[in-house]
Amino acid sequence: MDFYLTQSAYSEPGDLDVSGLPRDPGQLAGAVRDVIIHRGEGERFGYVIPRERLHEDAESRYVGVLLRILRERKDAPLTERRPPAERFVGTCRDFALLHCSLLRATGTPARIRCGFATYFIDGFHEDHWVTEYRLPDGSWRLVDAQIAYGPYDVNFDPLDVPRDQFVVAGQAWRECRAGRADPAAFGVSWLEGFKGLWYIRGNIVHDLAALNGVEVLPWDGWGPEILDDTGLTEDELALIDAVAAADSEDELRRLYHRDPRLTVPDEIRSYTTYTGLRQVTLRRSGTASPGGSTAATPAR
Repeated sequence: MDFYLTQSAYSEPGDLDVSGLPRDPGQLAGAVRDVIIHRGEGERFGYVIPRERLHEDAESRYVGVLLRILRERKDAPLTERRPPAERFVGTCRDFALLHCSLLRATGTPARIRCGFATYFIDGFHEDHWVTEYRLPDGSWRLVDAQIAYGPYDVNFDPLDVPRDQFVVAGQAWRECRAGRADPAAFGVSWLEGFKGLWYIRGNIVHDLAALNGVEVLPWDGWGPEILDDTGLTEDELALIDAVAAADSEDELRRLYHRDPRLTVPDEIRSYTTYTGLRQVTLRRSGTASPGGSTAATPAR
């Protein structure tokens, strides 16, 4: 439990004063919802997002930088609802990571999860990130801070997302490998070619990294460059089968640290929309500084 109470290099909030923050996970999700706008949500809020914010904000992969940007736009408590122009412009990963950071800072073990949401497009599993926090009985609960108190119509409580509504990457892989689900129904619905088993494999690698305290951006890559299903060799399939089948945190730690295809190195590839393919050197510890990338495959 202590592992998920510890801030990572990505979730570290720096000198944020948490004394005025609520400790309730739902209230914290509401605070996050009120200070971030997804870069695909401008129309929902009747707001034209400045083009430079669409990529400059999203390149801020560390919570410390996210909070600095918020302070520059308005020096106000995190619990104060902001108009769209004063919000951080991010993606689902930013909602999840800030929520995770605030949960950890206020004493609740938390982590972010990479997988697929069924509640954006009927019949499709959309690439998505959410927060998961530990309850006093040791079980875990999923929270989607992006849709909590937000302009979305769902038939469940976003503060307790059902496991069939958000499918973690490992479960998606198991379902597809067993023939119970179609890999073509997983990925990014509006981008041609960004669907399939190879895409699920990428989310598994990202989810495993996040479970080990390395919360990279959804479009970061390392290890073998696999951009379609033809790149999934038998050896690669066996590796991802093992990750998807792991049933304990100890096993997930062992797999992550044992195989360089899974372990996030100091330098990674970032497939960006606005600046092309970039090599990015990651920060490993301490208060985060600016850096990162924006998306070739913007997630919800």
